[in-house]
Amino acid sequence: MIDGQVFDISSLHAAFARGWTPIDMIDTVFARIAAADDPGIFLHLADRASLIAEAKALGPFDPASRPLWGIPFAVKDNIDVTGMPTTAACPDYSYLPQADATVVRLLRQAGALVIGKTNLDQFATGLVGVRTPYPVPRNAIDPALVPGGSSSGSAVATARGIVCFALGTDTAGSGRIPAGLNNIVGLKPSLGALSTTGVIPACRTLDCVSVFALTVDDAWSVFSVAAKADPSDAYSRVVETSALGATPPALVIGVPSIADLQFFGDRQMEAAYARALETLASLGHRLVELPFSDFYAVANLLYEGAWVAERYAAVDAFFNEKEASFHPVTRKIYGGAKALSAADAFNGLYALQALKRQVEPLIASVDILCVPTAPTHYTRADLEAEPIRENSRLGTYTNFVNLLDMCGIAVPTGTRADGLPASVTLLAPFGSDALTAQLARDLHHASGLSLGATGWAQPVQRCAPQTERSDLIDLVVVGAHLSGMPLNGQLRTLGARFVRTARTAACYRLFALAGQIPAKPGLIRVDDGEGAEIAVEVWQLTPAAFGRFVAAIPAPLGIGTITLGDDSVAKGFLVEAVGLDGASDITGHGGWRAYVKSLEAM
Repeated sequence: MIDGQVFDISSLHAAFARGWTPIDMIDTVFARIAAADDPGIFLHLADRASLIAEAKALGPFDPASRPLWGIPFAVKDNIDVTGMPTTAACPDYSYLPQADATVVRLLRQAGALVIGKTNLDQFATGLVGVRTPYPVPRNAIDPALVPGGSSSGSAVATARGIVCFALGTDTAGSGRIPAGLNNIVGLKPSLGALSTTGVIPACRTLDCVSVFALTVDDAWSVFSVAAKADPSDAYSRVVETSALGATPPALVIGVPSIADLQFFGDRQMEAAYARALETLASLGHRLVELPFSDFYAVANLLYEGAWVAERYAAVDAFFNEKEASFHPVTRKIYGGAKALSAADAFNGLYALQALKRQVEPLIASVDILCVPTAPTHYTRADLEAEPIRENSRLGTYTNFVNLLDMCGIAVPTGTRADGLPASVTLLAPFGSDALTAQLARDLHHASGLSLGATGWAQPVQRCAPQTERSDLIDLVVVGAHLSGMPLNGQLRTLGARFVRTARTAACYRLFALAGQIPAKPGLIRVDDGEGAEIAVEVWQLTPAAFGRFVAAIPAPLGIGTITLGDDSVAKGFLVEAVGLDGASDITGHGGWRAYVKSLEAM
């Protein structure tokens, strides 16, 4: 148990509002670093006096204008921070950057304070955290275990409550594996959402900056600040970062088929994953097994041909001049790229494209994928015996993600029988960062776990309803477009955002229409006293997306104005009177979802 002030953003800001000062925070940080007594976490620490001066320059406590005011964070040492050397865990590569990386600059402008630079698998190549010439960071839960990599120091600093959050990078799982092995949250954004300007590349086409935090809310707060378009980054893309709202009530969640699951004999991790799936089902979501062999085939490509060559290309001049400076395992990986040809690279790209076509229908058939974060835990002794194989196995459920342009978030879900942490990763297509974060928050809350290795209880969940945006059009959906229903994917494809569940005013009747594939209901307004409240969902679309959606609606359905139970009105699905020929009145069920469930129970 870590004594003293809890280090999540809401708790720290509450403390600052009560009169606790940034100097108190800085003293607490350095006391916790000393108490951890782990020389492997940080490669460089900020000077205390400089930190105090930076904190004073923030001015009076003002979280409205600076949402990360006074919040301490750490930065993986392949990301530039002005005034601190960048080494990528290779001392001979060290340089002193002249500017902050874009993400660091944005976080500092929001009031966050950089405590130091953290250790990593050299040049961000590895998922184990032990490929460093410096002392290896100790896993925050069990020092006999590997801490996970490559963002090892950032994960451990967060899990120990030394900082509120930390930046990592994630090409093959480096922002997710260390999170899973240290009982914290690891947010791996959509590619391009966070700028990589000022980040030493591993595979530049696949790299992204990631966020470690004790809670999903904190990870999302950091992401929201840092996710800005960057003209200096050719791979920068825009991703929605509005406040997290409620999760759609019934998602379709794809999981690896039982035959395709891989735990390498770890029965406890297998059981923990099964319990996480039970939790998802208990939250109202539907699990669908998917064949996973093609996902694994994509994962295998990452350390073949094109992408090994890309790692080499990032540091080829340095490698050719100072090969002996590399960690032995890293040197072997990079050295292997020298034998590759341009033909090998193109063949890898062709193989990836073919596999993408295979898995695209699977990904499109569900809202989210849920996979184990790591298939097992390994000890440091295991890695000494098998440094390559065990690292590869840790990437079973992570290596394919960036190659398929997916976002993801690793979230703690429980504790195994032996006391070790269990975690799952939620994955979805580019731009679905908010959806995965919403569900991750629900899972973490349901687990009741303490935070990281601190013993601190989870803060009260900040789950405000999704705010309705004036630049979007509300759409009331009644049947097959409800979350988890067969046509909801049409909304997702158009970028619709879930706002809330609701009920209509008591002046509607609901019918199961005849001859519709897939089955659809029809909502029709009736005279006062002859109807009932009907369960619906409110989604929002851009005007352009709304127009495309409405243009595709087939008769006898159409869009009209629906009055909701709170007397608000919105556009939504109604049925023409002619469409009721042969229809069954199902108003008594109170909604389409309840009616469908009644059929399943028959």
